[in-house]
Amino acid sequence: MLPVDLPGTVRDALLAPLVDHHCHGVRRDDLSRAGFELLINEGGSPAPPGTTHFDAPLGVAVRRWCAPLLDLEPHAPPAVYVSRREELGAAEVNRRLLAGAGVVAFLVDTAPVSMSAADLDLLTATEMGRHGGAAADELVRIEQIERDVAEDAPLAVDYLDGVGEQLTARAARAVGLKTVIAALYGLDFDPARPTRGAVIAAANRRLADPKRPLTDEVLLRHLLWSAIDVARERGLPVQFHTGFGGSGPDLHRTDPGRLGAFARMLQPAGVPLILLHCYPYHRQAAYLAGVHPHVYVDVGLAPPHTAAASARVVEELLELAPFHKLLFSSGCHGVAETCYLGALSYRRALGAALGSRLAAGEWSAADAARIAHMIGSGNARRVYRL
Repeated sequence: MLPVDLPGTVRDALLAPLVDHHCHGVRRDDLSRAGFELLINEGGSPAPPGTTHFDAPLGVAVRRWCAPLLDLEPHAPPAVYVSRREELGAAEVNRRLLAGAGVVAFLVDTAPVSMSAADLDLLTATEMGRHGGAAADELVRIEQIERDVAEDAPLAVDYLDGVGEQLTARAARAVGLKTVIAALYGLDFDPARPTRGAVIAAANRRLADPKRPLTDEVLLRHLLWSAIDVARERGLPVQFHTGFGGSGPDLHRTDPGRLGAFARMLQPAGVPLILLHCYPYHRQAAYLAGVHPHVYVDVGLAPPHTAAASARVVEELLELAPFHKLLFSSGCHGVAETCYLGALSYRRALGAALGSRLAAGEWSAADAARIAHMIGSGNARRVYRL
């Protein structure tokens, strides 16, 4: 799995238990092939007629690396793989793959991956931990809180009070907050805190149709700054989904580099700002992490989806980002294969990147092992106070 010429201490560090600082629940029910394929594609749509989502880097990786954990030969055909999955049952598949990832703690965003996926039957954070033989804690999706409040609030002032109260209550049981403003609006928002008058006017519009996705920039900014207030009070980090992953506005509007002004404005508050996924803008994210003391970064979904190119992605992240600012996440969602492959591809990609630096004489084995431990678990333990 790892480069054969790595020193033993570096191999041990790469294979040490990971803290998965951002993942989602996986389905608890058995899946048809069509249902499974929807969950191994970020677009969330069926493959065109006559094609399959197994013919993609992630789909091939499922057949190569996950098949042996289900007692199949590597490269098992898609039909055989899905049939074996159904034979074992979802609970056993989830147990094997989540435990096989080698994760010691899951930090779980318990909201649906997309607001339209509210009917999916996903494992809770506690269940993710139990299936994976790991600890588990919750990440609070702030837009899910807003939606719940909007559906119950009779007046704009009740809406404002409810958002603050629910953020405070949910944060008390969480290790971090998360926003998907990038997917709902984009990261090119006005970084300033909106005025109360503007928020009330926007809230009145929102309450006229509270079930629709929240796309109003004023309310999204109000929600974000309300979350920042709560995060500062409780010493919590705030995660930002950025870059690749899911549907939303044009990809360029999810570039984390657009958060520069907001990051500067946030710095006095001391709230850690964590940039998730980032690809293909991971170099911009690395720059922000390098110049701002409170900004952290991962590449989450990129390694399992870029497959053979994952080592290059990690190499590029290591070009500029301080090593104490890098975190591991699987970006797991929907099916447990995404957790297993997230961990596997991360270890392989980082192993290749470390190996190239060792071969060039740039790093010592002690440096490489220490940095692998930092990225795999140490940095997350510090930032999330685990």
